[in-house]
Amino acid sequence: MNHPPPVSLAMIYGLFFRIGLFSFGGQLTSWIHREVVLVRGWMTNEEFLSGMALSQILPGVNSTNTAIFVGQRLRGAWGATAAIVAMLTGPFFAVILAAIFYKWIIGWEGMQSVMEGVAAVALGMLARLGISAGRGAAKGLTPALAMLATFVGVGVMRWPMLGVVAVVAPISVIISYMQGRGDEG
Repeated sequence: MNHPPPVSLAMIYGLFFRIGLFSFGGQLTSWIHREVVLVRGWMTNEEFLSGMALSQILPGVNSTNTAIFVGQRLRGAWGATAAIVAMLTGPFFAVILAAIFYKWIIGWEGMQSVMEGVAAVALGMLARLGISAGRGAAKGLTPALAMLATFVGVGVMRWPMLGVVAVVAPISVIISYMQGRGDEG
């Protein structure tokens, strides 16, 4: 079997440095998905979505958790280190500079319009990821119902995400397990 060469640490660093430096206001997970799965083909959609799900239930920022997951899957501990260091290097220096020049930057005419435009783009990217993830994950009635229950619980009812996941996830896992056992016999 012909395996592609491993992704270099420099490539991992370069990608996550650009994502960290040129992102505004979060929602980086959709950008990471686009770059890692769609553009570069470093991971399959299923691998990425599994890691994204794990990243969302772990403590910390989803995008940094996702970067660590991707780096680890591609190159182990060194890949995870390269991804997280790269993701934080650019923003670290940008925030330091922004803090120094804050009064000058905030006074720029049109800055509020720029930030509103960037927020609209981030929401569009998030919506695209949600649709893409929904199509890939809903390969049956149980996953579709689990996604719908989570969306209604968190998005509509505004219940705490941890509580909703603590209820929906075990039920979904048990039903999927029982359905899988029924397929064997």
